[in-house]
Amino acid sequence: MTKQHINPEALYDSSAFGMSQAVVDTTSGLVFVSGQVDWNHQLEVSTSSVEGQLQNALKNLRIALEAAGSSVDQLLHVRVYIRGEVGEHMRTASAVFPDFLGESRPAITAIGVASLASPETLVEVEATARVS
Repeated sequence: MTKQHINPEALYDSSAFGMSQAVVDTTSGLVFVSGQVDWNHQLEVSTSSVEGQLQNALKNLRIALEAAGSSVDQLLHVRVYIRGEVGEHMRTASAVFPDFLGESRPAITAIGVASLASPETLVEVEATARVS
């Protein structure tokens, strides 16, 4: 297996955490995208709502996918972590996905958690895709 580390300049510098924004297994053509959150380069969130943070995390997911030579259309699985009870945010989160995913229709799992990358972070999205 050969790995290609993906760290787009448009996203925060993940090397400080000892990770890559995404990794491509060049043998299988699979792309594994690290959890994307609503962070700027200073590791700050831009909004305090689940909906807003989900939209921004998905924008960052798109950036990571495209830098890896993939796209939303190539998504196989998306895992969404939401701070708190998932059921309280399902209507809001479900409304964001159709525009982002289009006809992609990957498998999606939503998980409620007690904490995420920072106290202000409400949503984190990780994914597996294929290179285009």
